[in-house]
Amino acid sequence: MVVLTAEDLSKSYGDRTLFEGVSFGISDRDRIGIIGANGAGKSTLLKILSRKIEPDSGLLSVNRQAKIEYLSQADELDDELTAIEQVLRDGPEAFEVLVAYEVACAKLELDPQDTKLLDDVAKWSEAMDRVDGWGIEGEAKAILGALGIKNPLARISSMSGGQRKRVALARALIRPSNLLILDEPTNHLDVDTVEWLETHLSQRQGALLLITHDRYFLDRVTNVVLELAEQTVFRHEGNYSYFLDAREKRRIDQANKEQRRAQLAKKELEWLRRGPKARTTKARARIDRAHALLDARYGPEKTDKMAIETQTTRLGKKVMEVRDLSKAFGELKVLDNFSHVFPRTERLGIIGPNGAGKSTLLNILTGREAPDAGEVEIGDTVVFGYYDQNSMDLDDSMRVHEYISTVSNKIPTRDGFLTAAQMLERFMFSRKRQWDYISKLSGGERRRLYLLKVLMSQPNVLLLDEPTNDLDVESLTVLEEYLDQFGGVLIVVSHDRYFLDRTVDHLLVYQKDSTLVEFPGSYTDWLDHRREQHARKQELEAPAPSSKPASKPQKLSYKEQRELESLAPLIEQLETRLVEIDEEMATRHDDYEALQALSQEKDQRDAELEQALERWMELEEIQEALKKG
Repeated sequence: MVVLTAEDLSKSYGDRTLFEGVSFGISDRDRIGIIGANGAGKSTLLKILSRKIEPDSGLLSVNRQAKIEYLSQADELDDELTAIEQVLRDGPEAFEVLVAYEVACAKLELDPQDTKLLDDVAKWSEAMDRVDGWGIEGEAKAILGALGIKNPLARISSMSGGQRKRVALARALIRPSNLLILDEPTNHLDVDTVEWLETHLSQRQGALLLITHDRYFLDRVTNVVLELAEQTVFRHEGNYSYFLDAREKRRIDQANKEQRRAQLAKKELEWLRRGPKARTTKARARIDRAHALLDARYGPEKTDKMAIETQTTRLGKKVMEVRDLSKAFGELKVLDNFSHVFPRTERLGIIGPNGAGKSTLLNILTGREAPDAGEVEIGDTVVFGYYDQNSMDLDDSMRVHEYISTVSNKIPTRDGFLTAAQMLERFMFSRKRQWDYISKLSGGERRRLYLLKVLMSQPNVLLLDEPTNDLDVESLTVLEEYLDQFGGVLIVVSHDRYFLDRTVDHLLVYQKDSTLVEFPGSYTDWLDHRREQHARKQELEAPAPSSKPASKPQKLSYKEQRELESLAPLIEQLETRLVEIDEEMATRHDDYEALQALSQEKDQRDAELEQALERWMELEEIQEALKKG
């Protein structure tokens, strides 16, 4: 099924054109990742496809039977709601019934003797049976739990920014849709949660369209890449690895065409300089072709690649040593007796779940926070460069060039000096873009600008706290190349598995007891090590076979009994509907769109019937076995 079709879409803001003449389609089997530079219009395109904003021109056709669900980067949650209420808000009837049931249960817990509340719970419990709400309840709580929201009744107003983002993601995942649109879903997720999301999306039915900087995620989840570049969209079949090959081939082809055009244009320019007179139609046509050749260009204009090779301030023998560091916030302990010596060759990654204390550790190392116990000893020659995701000091009233000039107007490099304007160009800010106000920059452009300022301070100890959030893939690639030649100490906090594999050679891993354990290897090495440990633990904890049968319950649980009672009418309804679908298909054989919808519904009802029959037989067998004792 074709979910939507975009034809000749264009969008501009002021005199800046994001894209024009963009056309593509999305089928229900497409799992699409969008790639493009910060500010190219990726998020804007998603908003157009989800009908949040209108294009300047072009046509967007959406299948009338298609449901689109959209997760934006903006926080659109209601502070007065609980997590489960937010996830199920404004959904089908089953969602409304489940919310009412959860609210009634929560009130009954506070006053168990209230007979009216008992009646309310009984009433909504019956409604849950009618709309099959138990399965939806289990799925909603499972998704919230997998995303780190352990208390579904927690109010949105009490949550951190990362928790709010995960509630919004849970809302998008639980709601039925033919096309799921996700804008940076992996931001603020720890590694375990990203792995769970990979698996969940890989198993999900329907179309998927997402923006993410996580290249492993793109490789494992997508089968199409839309590249937003040169103010248009290039479609590449295959995952991120295939896209890299296809893009390189396209760029080589464009370079060859541009070389041939330049050679021919040079000859025509020589002809024009000789002053041919347009006395004949033939001569006039050749002059027009010559001017067309001179104006044409294949591929984007050549610009300096984002590359920085600033000189690093000399680093002495002693860098940094921490001894017996401890830190707690109330009852929450984030560091416990941590000691570590940082050598001049340190390339260290710090990993752990959200809230473990990774950013706190960086703040202690740089003197922004004081430990409760222990000490940090820093060498005399250390110059910190700290990319802090939570305190970007960008003044929206300043222009881009002005902001960078506050560091320096002349930066020493290995080959001499670069002006602030040249540095900005190498960091993909064109001369025209440098005179824009910071308020006009996209989220990714703002982070790229802040990162440039940090790197221009010529640090010899570089601390990066989640540097990959909101940066486009090309910026990340070149940042990695810069870090390859960086001669100082590198300390990275990140959930980006690809970035960690690429930039660090060993890890500090947060444990559940707030201790830090050093692991000598890459992030992928650590994941493999953890899986091996988990498998070994399961093998050791597996119960030994026993000749004595385990004690069995005497009857089905209350929930299982209610489920069994609801399955018979459900099976009858599904069988009746399948007969109706066959009759409708026979009478509407000339209506292609209706036949497609009916065929899709038949497949869905067949699957539901098979699942219901299997569950009914399973419960019946359990009940019979219990009766026999």
